[in-house]
Amino acid sequence: MIRRDLQDETCDVVIVGGGASGLSLAHHLTTTGSCTVTVVEAPEGPRRPPERTWCYWDQGTGDFDEAVCASWSRLRVHGTDGDAVTVNPSPLRYRMIRSSAFERLVHARLARSLGGHLLRATADTVRGTPDGAEVRCTAADGRTLTLRARHVFDSRPPRALPPARTQLMQHFRGWFVRTDKDRFDPTVADLMDFRVPQPHHGLAFGYVLPLAPDRALVEYTEFSRTPLTTAAYEGALIRYCGDTLELRSYAVESAEQGVIPMTDARFPRRMGPAVFRIGTAGGATRPATGYTFAAVQRQSRAIAAALRGGHAQVPAPHGRRALAMDAVLLRALDTGRISGPEFFTGLFRGVPAHRLLRFLDGATSFWEEWGIGLRTPIGPMLRTAVELPFLPRRVHPDPRTGEHPDDTAA
Repeated sequence: MIRRDLQDETCDVVIVGGGASGLSLAHHLTTTGSCTVTVVEAPEGPRRPPERTWCYWDQGTGDFDEAVCASWSRLRVHGTDGDAVTVNPSPLRYRMIRSSAFERLVHARLARSLGGHLLRATADTVRGTPDGAEVRCTAADGRTLTLRARHVFDSRPPRALPPARTQLMQHFRGWFVRTDKDRFDPTVADLMDFRVPQPHHGLAFGYVLPLAPDRALVEYTEFSRTPLTTAAYEGALIRYCGDTLELRSYAVESAEQGVIPMTDARFPRRMGPAVFRIGTAGGATRPATGYTFAAVQRQSRAIAAALRGGHAQVPAPHGRRALAMDAVLLRALDTGRISGPEFFTGLFRGVPAHRLLRFLDGATSFWEEWGIGLRTPIGPMLRTAVELPFLPRRVHPDPRTGEHPDDTAA
């Protein structure tokens, strides 16, 4: 149910933040009805994030199929030379969820559950107490209340990323476009189109998710140290739509823009005996790709299972081998030792698609990963792997301001 009365209360679990990680955890905790859960979600206004798109690959049916707005059975990557490789990752399908549809679905499920509550308020502070933790909140009208719980799971992003050897950003702007004629194949998603001008540092690519023959999400994305201005993204999208996709007549229906950290930083998942971080704040974003949604589901299921067993913990969303390989790749990209377009295009050309996607999800065996490693530039990757343990971890400047802000998030 949605809480309209603002009174101090006590429950088993408080989840701070109603994004993908917070609502996913609430869903998994309330499915069995084994505990009471309150989700603190910012009221309408500037603190609420704009609508976002989340993509992932999966097979069969999933918990949130009702919110999936499109899916694709084939994936395509275009090299800088214009050659394309199209793959079928069966039994996996690439799926897309819009945040508004996801929120409506989970909100409805919380309203029907016995122990789930949604509170529209801004979480001001989170702190541990002798018997658990408490969250102090402020409603839109200025009234305050305190929530006390046995456990608090905080999904708010930290104000600064932890120290890292390498920190890049995946930053992008996308347009939902409608064309005057059928221009898209709804069965094929273009994951990476490297036919765009490449920046001096990092890499850039187009990203096209067809929603209908005459409608698609078209994005311009870069992996680099600093985001662009909105005007620069707009210019890149105009060139990509016109010069590369050859869309002569189209209307932009809406836009989305974002920045995703790509870092080998170590994200602390426990901030106190009863306070935990989840989602991107808890390390769920895959460092080398920026994908988060699938890892959030694994993390949420694991937390729910642990609480049912009487243990409070947030397991690591990615294995050590996966994080080690990602750290090497990020450093190799950042130093320019490898070409990003050639690296990713080579993987899709040389590795079976279903195995490559399982690899990107951290679900491959050591020997499968060894075989994939042989498809990469071995010399530059080995050189990077050897130097990486000797590199210091440091706090990198905030990409928005250039400053080194203190991480004061509770």
